[in-house]
Amino acid sequence: MTYQDKPGAFRPAYLDGKLKKLFIDGQWVEARSGKTFQSHNPATGEVLADVAEGDAADIDRAVEAARRAFEGPWSKWKPAERQLLLLRLADLIEENIEELATLDTLDMGAPISRTRGNKQRAVGMLRYYAAHAVTIHGETIENSLPGDIFSYTLKEPVGVVGAIIPWNGPLTATLWKIGPALATGCTVVLKPAEEAPLTPLRIAELCEQAGVPPGVVNVVPGYGETAGAALSGHMGVDKVAFTGSHVTGQKIVQASANNLKRVSLELGGKSPDIVFADADLDAAVPGAAMAVFANSGQICSAGTRLFVERKIYDEFTARVAEFSRSLKVGDGIDPEVQVGPLVSTEQLDRVTGYLKVGQEEGAKALAGGARLTDGALSKGFFVPPTVFANVKDDMRIAREEIFGPVISAIPFDDIDEVIKRGNNTDFGLGSGLWTRDVSKAHKIAKSLRAGSVWVNCYQAMDPAVPFGGYKMSGYGRESGLQHVEEYLNVKAVWIKTA
Repeated sequence: MTYQDKPGAFRPAYLDGKLKKLFIDGQWVEARSGKTFQSHNPATGEVLADVAEGDAADIDRAVEAARRAFEGPWSKWKPAERQLLLLRLADLIEENIEELATLDTLDMGAPISRTRGNKQRAVGMLRYYAAHAVTIHGETIENSLPGDIFSYTLKEPVGVVGAIIPWNGPLTATLWKIGPALATGCTVVLKPAEEAPLTPLRIAELCEQAGVPPGVVNVVPGYGETAGAALSGHMGVDKVAFTGSHVTGQKIVQASANNLKRVSLELGGKSPDIVFADADLDAAVPGAAMAVFANSGQICSAGTRLFVERKIYDEFTARVAEFSRSLKVGDGIDPEVQVGPLVSTEQLDRVTGYLKVGQEEGAKALAGGARLTDGALSKGFFVPPTVFANVKDDMRIAREEIFGPVISAIPFDDIDEVIKRGNNTDFGLGSGLWTRDVSKAHKIAKSLRAGSVWVNCYQAMDPAVPFGGYKMSGYGRESGLQHVEEYLNVKAVWIKTA
């Protein structure tokens, strides 16, 4: 039985039982191979929709369409026209946010309270990029050459962008790629994750409704090893913007070498979250817990290495464990659910494997520690919020990205020690600290080798504030002025006037 046939099920209009096709050059088309795949609800295992499976041939025609649009009509659009287009799209996202949030929840499992809460960020991103569409400019530069030579710079769109996004936040991930491309005058071929393609395809419909010209935004669902690989290595692509694992990011860098295309990467993390004894523990307990348990731990910047000052270690970890047991786990479509399922059987196997490894290495599960299989939860991919104590820095659960609701709690004794241990990772995406001491906060914020440092909060995001990583967490930034610059080339112009 498919989801749309289930008696009494809530049915977004988009789940109409029809094949979800590829969006290429303003047209809805089947994959050239004729292949399809199914998208499932990870909370129940039910089929949501059949989706056309794009591959290299479909990527070819999407890139060709994007190139025609970039070099053709789209290049004639004025900044104010691109701004108005983005504002229309933002309005449509806002008008349809309930459907988009529900699709996110059904397709990848995040609680509806979370996906509905993405409204401000999703709409705000598009309106932020709309503002930048009319503020892109070069500079006049006084040079030191003899004679009368005038020099200035132009900022121009980089060209055709291959955007590859993960499944852990389809709505915001899609707009994070489309927004700056439309603002700068680029065109996009978007490859959504095969685990969660429905929201990106629905957004393509809204792009069409907003008046995005044919070929400017193309959406080609498919698998990473076929569609994704073809896009990242395509000679007709000028830039790849990728969010996902560091292993795939390395492959994309290698594939980009054939035409030295520009690459920006937002990859994984093993982020430290540091709690000092002088912190407001009533705020730090839920803050540190939800720094990991939000989205079932399926967030690249989750604060999974929880460093706790030794004098409060036992008390604090016990309180975090108690808090974790109070969270309601279940089907994300229930508004009261706070922790939904993992996205797939593969992710379930990965996370439960780490639960086993952690206990074999000597860590103690203060909460959680095994898959949930009771009642209705047995049909989905549910792992409870898990808190491991007695964790050492060299344990796999403290070094490797689990991408699940698993905290590794580690004691520390002083500031210099915890800075060194916090930085002792191959990654550098997020980090956090909890303290009332402003001097301590400034020292640690400056010392941590991570792209974001949250003080007395975690996972705060705003379209104006750049986000990205150090080390194997990638390079380039999303959000902020730096994100817009990622989609622009700088051209120097010299004019001899006499």
